[in-house]
Amino acid sequence: MSLLRPKTTVSAHCDLPCGVYDPAQARIEAQSVKAIQEKYQANEDPAFRSRALAIKEERAELVKHHLWVLWTDYFKPNHVEKYPELHDLFWQATKAAGAAGAKGSVDPTDGQQLLDLIDRISTIFWETKAA
Repeated sequence: MSLLRPKTTVSAHCDLPCGVYDPAQARIEAQSVKAIQEKYQANEDPAFRSRALAIKEERAELVKHHLWVLWTDYFKPNHVEKYPELHDLFWQATKAAGAAGAKGSVDPTDGQQLLDLIDRISTIFWETKAA
């Protein structure tokens, strides 16, 4: 059994190098979601629409992923203490990215609502980075 054990055990305080976090990643994917919703509305071709839906859903999942990385890895208790709305903002944003929101919708207003929520998170994020 000792042959299977690692000779060195390492640990890290996060999964990314410090300072790499940025809500822009979530925003870029959300912009893609909204753009796809707009293109979907402007195109009647079933093959195009099918492809657009698959890509939109993939991008919406990436939005959720990037938001959760921020929420679970970047924001700390002192941030929540200063910005108590963070819990609700992240809940609303991940819901807005999910099946009940932009992922499950072809309405660009749903995409814009997602972008607006990400912008609110971004404002708080950059305020915490400046502190």
